[in-house]
Amino acid sequence: MFDSIDDWLIIAVVAGILFYGSSKIPQLAHSLGRSVGEFKKGRLEVERELKADAANPALSTATTTPVARTP
Repeated sequence: MFDSIDDWLIIAVVAGILFYGSSKIPQLAHSLGRSVGEFKKGRLEVERELKADAANPALSTATTTPVARTP
């Protein structure tokens, strides 16, 4: 009966309209879009940092290795 993703999408949209009302749907979509954008920015930043660490491994190990201090 509900074998495809299209069926579930229609059910989700109808449920969203019933629960939140038609005036809240654009606000929810806007918030979801902002969240996805922030997630993508964060992911790209982490990828850039990983590439920079991979390009210069001596620098990354020097900053993460703890230094023993004598009392």
